[in-house]
Amino acid sequence: MVLALCSAVLHATFGALQKGKHDPFLTRGAIDFCLIWLSLPIALFLVPWPQGFEWVLVFGALGVHFFYKLGQALAYRRGAYTVVYPVVRGSGPLFTVFAAYLIFGETFSGTQWIGVALLVGGILAIAAVNLRDVNVARPRLISALCFAVATGLTVAIYTTYDAYGIRTTPDPFTFVAWFFLITALDFPGISYVMWRRMENPPPLAPLLRRGAIGAVVAYGSFGCVMLATRLGHVGEAAVLRETSVVFAALIGWLILKEPVGPFRAGLMCLIAAGAVIVELGG
Repeated sequence: MVLALCSAVLHATFGALQKGKHDPFLTRGAIDFCLIWLSLPIALFLVPWPQGFEWVLVFGALGVHFFYKLGQALAYRRGAYTVVYPVVRGSGPLFTVFAAYLIFGETFSGTQWIGVALLVGGILAIAAVNLRDVNVARPRLISALCFAVATGLTVAIYTTYDAYGIRTTPDPFTFVAWFFLITALDFPGISYVMWRRMENPPPLAPLLRRGAIGAVVAYGSFGCVMLATRLGHVGEAAVLRETSVVFAALIGWLILKEPVGPFRAGLMCLIAAGAVIVELGG
């Protein structure tokens, strides 16, 4: 539970970093570039190397996470953070719960399903409220929402896949370290090509600073949730992590000075109550 909640806080921070003033593709490329240099000494010298089928699992994660990162970047390009992020995080746990049932045989009690309904309903309600306040062309908005739901599906796929990988690998830190190294190999090249083709490319120093911060946050966010799925139930960890929407709203309110209002505050309490019911109802 603690690992999943820590992942939620860090994931909200990670999402805000990627949706910052730079193009999401460039920011993701900078984060992955820094992840490579952060992960390389850890993977090579501090953890046991993968053996046999473990290599297949690690390199398989590269394909799974590529589509997640691609969908997230495309959604952020088309829609506001406060609209896209809740839709991605609200649809993700629903898909994950069903995937955990099919693959790991996990089941939820009736009480837990009530908690899931409260949490997911609260998240999507926040998205609807934010959507109402956004002034953007309708076709672009529909496109952003479609990419957000599709990305929510990839969240379920990678959560289930990573849970299988970290459970199959004897040393969980082997999977975590090599996972970060291998899955970071794609976007630096893609973003560099995009950066070179821009008429007025942004300076690299601010991008790399954001990338370095994002790399450290990514280790905490994705590492915590992977360890949580190894120690506990995949579905419960996925649902608890989606309280990141609450922390994202708090970041917007406390740091970015964005208004929250009583209705949004009530929905945040609903999300938190849903997470508590899921945890206590198990």
